[in-house]
Amino acid sequence: MNPKRLLNVTLFITMMLATPALLKAQRVAGDVGIGLQIGEPSGLSIATYRPNGVGIDILAAWDLDRFLYVNPHAIYSTHVGNSEALHFFFGPGGFVGMYEQSDGDYNVRGGISGTAGFSLMLGRFEMYLRGTPRLRLIEETQADIGGGLGLRYWL
Repeated sequence: MNPKRLLNVTLFITMMLATPALLKAQRVAGDVGIGLQIGEPSGLSIATYRPNGVGIDILAAWDLDRFLYVNPHAIYSTHVGNSEALHFFFGPGGFVGMYEQSDGDYNVRGGISGTAGFSLMLGRFEMYLRGTPRLRLIEETQADIGGGLGLRYWL
């Protein structure tokens, strides 16, 4: 299935499931969210929610080119305006990963990163859009920007 079609189907299903509680945020301190992110990179997302402190967001990701990595961030979150459902989030972090070379050997990459974005709570579901600038320091110094669109379910 092509990525655009998968994204459209995911968004449609989310909206249908979340319609009864569309604007009522239902996360509480200590909750854990599990989901998927589509973008650069794509992967599995796990987060903790701390409304008056620092939450944790971890993305275990791949870019479909024999590269796997983990990207944790400390997350600060605040409501946008008077909305209970719309949040702005940001935080510092880092990344470490490895990639397979054409000869079968693996190289390690790592560095520092940050993330910022907006999230919308739809009942127990969260949709988010983030940008993640990264500065690679291990193997060579290089800067790039990633990010993506994600969907999480809060337990």
